[in-house]
Amino acid sequence: MDYVLKIECKDEQGLIYRIADVVFKYQLNIIKNDEFVDPDKSRFFMRAHLRGDVDSGAFQGTLRAMLPSDANIYLSPVRKKNIIILGTKESHCVGDILLKHNSDDLNANILAIVSNYDTLEPLAQKFDIPYHCVSHEGLSREEHEKRVLEVLSGYEVDYLILAKYMRILSSVFVRHYENKMINIHHSFLPAFIGANPYKQAYERGVKIIGATAHFVTNDLDEGPIIAQDVIHINHTMGWKEMQRAGRNVEKVVLSNALDLALEDRIFVYENKTVIF
Repeated sequence: MDYVLKIECKDEQGLIYRIADVVFKYQLNIIKNDEFVDPDKSRFFMRAHLRGDVDSGAFQGTLRAMLPSDANIYLSPVRKKNIIILGTKESHCVGDILLKHNSDDLNANILAIVSNYDTLEPLAQKFDIPYHCVSHEGLSREEHEKRVLEVLSGYEVDYLILAKYMRILSSVFVRHYENKMINIHHSFLPAFIGANPYKQAYERGVKIIGATAHFVTNDLDEGPIIAQDVIHINHTMGWKEMQRAGRNVEKVVLSNALDLALEDRIFVYENKTVIF
């Protein structure tokens, strides 16, 4: 069986030797290994792809005894993660994820799509994915989120993917899925907010378009960044062409961020990430 081992702790001399010694003791093989030390914070990060058969409890217990007391140890079998997509009306990111899933290029099981509109339901039906429309009409944010959480509670989920989900989530909601919600947004924030940011950007004459995928926190659009990308544009493009280009970037960036999460390659560290 294959496992992913992730360790974060205070940096000390001999950490890699001690970890390798425990791995050898339990007769595991290291397929790939990556380490990083933040010199400013003296923090050690390590991700290893292991192969073999092991009692995970005993293995982690032995590791913990060999590591600094503040060590965070994560050991998980390599498996497909369970995800739920949250969307509103825009289909480009949702559709891209569904296509990857349909062609078995996504290391995840899509359990459902949840939306505050029924716009995306025909798309979900084409891919035979359960769809839950939880309308926000006439409800307070608290009541709407309560209903969404009731739907989500029926699933065992590893990640929620906010694929252009256009609702601001409260701190109460975020606490239920800390470091488990991935959002995508265009790179014009905070310069161009509100309706039609691409038209605003066009009128300002911007020269690049980008997107950012990040974990959701209580600070709107300021959570730990997972992936980003940009493309160059010029004066010949109208705002609708810019919007189409921006949507393509959003799809790519969200897809890359999702792959990193599904492969257990991300450490959330303060308000940033370490990625192997």
